[in-house]
Amino acid sequence: MNLFLILTFLFAVGGVSGWVLEVFYRRFVSQKHWVDPGFLTGPCLPLYGEALCILYLLAQLEEHLPIQDTALRKLLLFVIMAAAVTLLEFAVGAIMIRTTHVRLWDYSDRPGNIMGIICPLYSFFWMLLSAAYYFLIHPHILEALEWLSRNLAFSFGIGFFYGVFVIDFAYSAQIIIKIRRFADEKQIVVRLEELRETINYELAQRKPHFIFSLRTEQPFREALDRYHERYEELRRRIKRR
Repeated sequence: MNLFLILTFLFAVGGVSGWVLEVFYRRFVSQKHWVDPGFLTGPCLPLYGEALCILYLLAQLEEHLPIQDTALRKLLLFVIMAAAVTLLEFAVGAIMIRTTHVRLWDYSDRPGNIMGIICPLYSFFWMLLSAAYYFLIHPHILEALEWLSRNLAFSFGIGFFYGVFVIDFAYSAQIIIKIRRFADEKQIVVRLEELRETINYELAQRKPHFIFSLRTEQPFREALDRYHERYEELRRRIKRR
């Protein structure tokens, strides 16, 4: 099977599966309500798609690791996978902050965090996901692709996914550009999750929303101004302590 087709398939599966995982994690663990994670409007987190591609490529290294004990060799492989995905997470987070002044996630309250972008706890989670991928997904990838490639619906589904993905990415990039201009003007770094909460607070009071995104019935500039007011108020409270 062509490597490009494999990675294309894995990116789509990883992006959508990661979105689902994050939605339920935020609903039942972290934020306790339904939240649309990431900066895209649709159900896809590119970071998870990229991570799944990395896990697939690194899984090929197992036979080259110079360790005879099977359990230790697999453990080392999972550590390498977690380190690689953590490095990817740091690169994506740092690039977004530097180029767009937008913080997609914030681990500042986690012990051992670096710039609020990565932390040991989530690196451990990446190791658990790496192990889950290795045992549950990796052994069946080629068989699944071989079966799917013989079905026209598979090709149509992948093509449809990437068509929607490109449109969604272009639309979301325009929003990020507006946020960057605002952040440059105010000399701040915008936390995307806090901005989303600000935008949707009044909407949530009027009617329940299953998923909250960066859409608002008010002019987007007004939403950004409300976010900045909350940002300044929080900063004043911290100074008074």
